[in-house]
Amino acid sequence: MNTLGIEAIGDLGEVGREEWDALANPGWTLGPRGKVSGAGVRPFNPFVTWDFLKALEDAGCVGPRTGWHPRHLVVREPGGTLIGAAPAYLKTHSQGEYVFDYGWADAFERAGGRYYPKLQVSVPFTPAQGPRLLVGDRDEGERRRLLAHALVAVAEKTNASSVHVTFTEDADFAALTGADYLARYDTQFHFTNRGYATPEDFLAALASRKRKQVKRERRDALANGITIHWLTGEDIREEHWDVFHEFYMDTGSRKWGRPYLNRKFFSLLGERLAHCVVLIFAERDGRFIAGALNMIGSQTLFGRYWGCTEDHPFLHFEVCYYQAIDFAIARGLKRVEAGAQGQHKLARGYEACETRSAHHLRHAGLRAAVEDYLRRERWAVERQNEVLNEHAPYRKTDGDRSAD
Repeated sequence: MNTLGIEAIGDLGEVGREEWDALANPGWTLGPRGKVSGAGVRPFNPFVTWDFLKALEDAGCVGPRTGWHPRHLVVREPGGTLIGAAPAYLKTHSQGEYVFDYGWADAFERAGGRYYPKLQVSVPFTPAQGPRLLVGDRDEGERRRLLAHALVAVAEKTNASSVHVTFTEDADFAALTGADYLARYDTQFHFTNRGYATPEDFLAALASRKRKQVKRERRDALANGITIHWLTGEDIREEHWDVFHEFYMDTGSRKWGRPYLNRKFFSLLGERLAHCVVLIFAERDGRFIAGALNMIGSQTLFGRYWGCTEDHPFLHFEVCYYQAIDFAIARGLKRVEAGAQGQHKLARGYEACETRSAHHLRHAGLRAAVEDYLRRERWAVERQNEVLNEHAPYRKTDGDRSAD
């Protein structure tokens, strides 16, 4: 490590777009407005692209006024070549993370400690799995271990109480837990495309009662003259972002009190990554009344935000869950990640899946208490997922394929 340049930077603009993306999505190329080409060594993930993370900074969604202070870890060889990176933020609160540590913070501060700032390694406001230790396609194990230890060094230098690496993929999780980070499990609900050629193939895989329920919900959702539109790439225009921002603000104001993203961010997303976006809109009487924003990876459709200006039975399920399944099947994608929480997704073709995070706590007493808690929490999450998936809507035997 003494021969390498290790730095925490406050602006992603200090790193070149191409060199960051070569680590984040090796083998893939981003063309104009996010048109993806290539054949990467790992699945393409839109959230860790330079364009997405820089759009958050340029729009002011992260920065001093939001409590998300960029401290991206970058590691360079003596000649200046970037060989490792991690999207990281020095945080003064625990909002917008979806892996909750409020109890840890409260307990530590009641005991006289100082929990904030902390170092958060994640994509802000995005509970989607993806790479966090960005290493390209060379010396992956060694570089991941280096980044895991370097993040601890950054925390010490910035007087952060802890490092939290959330929604990790398997290789990163293994490197982090191997570097003495604590493991945390949680549950999301994902749809898996089991080789379905059409939405009818998906329906045929459901148990008869569930199949009837899905058909009824989809029929009722569109009963009031509602039609559905998919917009992606060059079809997305500024007026569409105006409409979607209205939907987003309505939902965000009710659920979170203060929405995380602003109107400028959506314009930047359209300018830079329109081909990685699909807007699913519901239209009635010539105007859009509801919509969902999804991001497109090479294997996964990531459901993100939803909102509406009219309430209709089951419209939320149609726009967010069923249409996402239809889109994934049409594009040949392997899965849909429909965001955080939501056991109601189980009856609609989504199954309980384990998500993983890794945590390093510098204070020995806090670490011991959290380690004990996480041991019990992991057991509970594993048992919960087993029980939930016993109630998945899919046919258990061929004899369950009864006629509708």
